Amino acid sequence: MYMVDSVTADLRGDIGIVTINRPAKRNALRQKDWIKLADTLNELGENNDLRCLIIKGAGDAAFCAGADISGFESERSTREKVKLYEEVTARAFDAAHTCQIPIIAMINGFCLGGGFELALGCDLRIAGVSAKFGVPAKNVGLFLSYSLLELLIDAGGKATAIEVLLEGRIFTATEAKSKNLITRVVDDEKLFEETMSVARNVANGAPLTAKWHRKAIRRIDQSGSYSSTELDEQYDYADSEDYEEGFKAFVEGRKPIFKGK
Repeated sequence: MYMVDSVTADLRGDIGIVTINRPAKRNALRQKDWIKLADTLNELGENNDLRCLIIKGAGDAAFCAGADISGFESERSTREKVKLYEEVTARAFDAAHTCQIPIIAMINGFCLGGGFELALGCDLRIAGVSAKFGVPAKNVGLFLSYSLLELLIDAGGKATAIEVLLEGRIFTATEAKSKNLITRVVDDEKLFEETMSVARNVANGAPLTAKWHRKAIRRIDQSGSYSSTELDEQYDYADSEDYEEGFKAFVEGRKPIFKGK
């Protein structure tokens, strides 16, 4: 394991576990912590030996309670400071959303504000039944960026986004699942086991297939017709070593060994 202060990374074979490590603060993050989180995700995203990442919070109280309020005066008290802070946090959210490796948010306890936004940037969100969600922006008078609003709307739709932001209330994992804001709800004591099982399922698949599907799904959300290049790219998989290995293994009745090539 190597440590980057408030963020740790534990590599378990082809699965990486990133832990937000400020349990005494419910894993709320300062500006410098968001920077470290982004750096860690970007670094791991370039590791060709990894097939899946998990982001979790240290301790039992929270995945991430958002921004550390003790830093508001020094980090967010003026327009200039707010702009810099938002650029920093946007880099962390973007690192999760655009990572080359699929990411699962393992959510226990509180998942609020920036923590919820971080989770929305991940591909899958698995929560313990006692997890709590919310974006209490209205209580501070702040505005979510357009990119974060897009993540919220992509997950739950416009009606849910309006409800979450206008009410600003805390809601349960069961309600979050009913609004499509999270992927799965499991018993608290089985959260790590279930998340690792899902990560293993992801990691066992062809990495290029995961990459192509994630890219295509996000492209479908955009407006405009597909270009001739995009339509032709649908068949790129047929030129890959993984596809050759995959169909040969299928025919031979054995488990494929994918190399991401």
